[in-house]
Amino acid sequence: MAVKIRLTRMGAKGRPVYRIVAANSASPRDGKFLEILGNYDPRKDPPEVILKEDLVKSWLAKGAKPTLTVSKLLIKKGIAVPA
Repeated sequence: MAVKIRLTRMGAKGRPVYRIVAANSASPRDGKFLEILGNYDPRKDPPEVILKEDLVKSWLAKGAKPTLTVSKLLIKKGIAVPA
């Protein structure tokens, strides 16, 4: 089972808010996930990123691969993303 750290869309139409989740790579974007790792609100100024850093580091250590967008958010928060 390949695990991805990715965004899941929440919120109303035209007002997106995202959860950062660890999910099986085969599950759909807004489908089943393993654990909630944080939130991302792009509508705030500046965009708000809230992470449970210990959980994110734990999933990265287990071999979970972040998506491109999530890896950029992690780098902004100062979490090292494995190559």
